[in-house]
This record gives sequence, structure tokens and C-alpha cells, in this order.
Amino acid sequence: MSAPPKPKAELDAEFSELYRAHLRDVYSYSFYRVGNHHDAEDLTEQTFLQAYRHFERAQRESDGRPLRPWLIRIAHNLAANYYRDRSRRPQTAIDDAPALTAPHDTERLVEGRDELQRILDGIGELPDDRREALIMRFALGMDNREIARAMGRTDGATKVLLHRATRQLEQIVKEREEAA
Repeated sequence: MSAPPKPKAELDAEFSELYRAHLRDVYSYSFYRVGNHHDAEDLTEQTFLQAYRHFERAQRESDGRPLRPWLIRIAHNLAANYYRDRSRRPQTAIDDAPALTAPHDTERLVEGRDELQRILDGIGELPDDRREALIMRFALGMDNREIARAMGRTDGATKVLLHRATRQLEQIVKEREEAA
């Protein structure tokens, strides 16, 4: 027999706690997926709105496991919808890159920025599942079990996915360095 439903005030308090604990992760994930602040904020808001609608059920079904993978899964699905919707309508080219406020002239900074750009560009070339796994692992610090839950995969399949994604990214970056 299932437990009686929780009072709304208790659910709202628990959801507020979830929101505070995972807002940064959901925003970071969304930002890495879409690449700009405005759309990442929109996806973050949509993620938590959808999560709120299904929060009570998610708590029941989680059996006490953390809900972060569930939130990232929601953000993942919304980001996929975002890209599908964008591909259906023409976009104008807008440069969202922020302007440098203080120019730096050190060679090391430029080299570091170039390497970071090669890595970010390389991540963009990866297949979706590999890109997703790397974002969850390195941008959000999720462990393999959390990534597996968020992506609906086994722990073993996730480990292989991360390994292949890392190897492919290393190869892409190496090729870019050789070309530069």
C-alpha cells in the first residue's frame, strides 16, 4: 500500500530545497548545451517548472536516491527539444561572445585560450550522447552512476561511453593542434 500524499506545504519546502541544491547544476548543464546565457536561463526555468509538476511522483519512484540525475534528464530533454525547434526555423547569425573588458597580452593566456577553444570546439563535434556524458562528468562533476541514471543507461555502458568520448575528444584536439 502506498504512503498518503504529503501536505502541499511540505512538498513545496522539499522542492525549494531541491531547487537551491541543484539550480547551479541545471543552469550549467543548460549553458553548456545551448551556449548562451539567455537560452540557458529559459531552459533552467522550464526544467524546474516541469520538475515541480512531477516532483511528488519522482520522490516516490526515486526510493531515496538523489534527484539530480532526474533533473538533468529533464534539462537534457528540453535542450533536445530546443535544438529540434531551432532547426525548424531560420536563425540569423548573432555573436553572443562577450567582449573582453581588459585585454591581456601574455602569451600563456592566449595559448590557454586557444587550447580551451580547441577543446570546446572538439566537444561540439562529438555525437550528442558523448557530448552529454562529458558535460555531465566534467562540467557538473556527476559520477558514472548519476550519469547512467540521467541518460537511461547501465553503469557499464556509461563507463564505456565516457571512455570513448574522452578518446575521441583527445583525437579531435590533437588534430586541431597539428593543424594550427
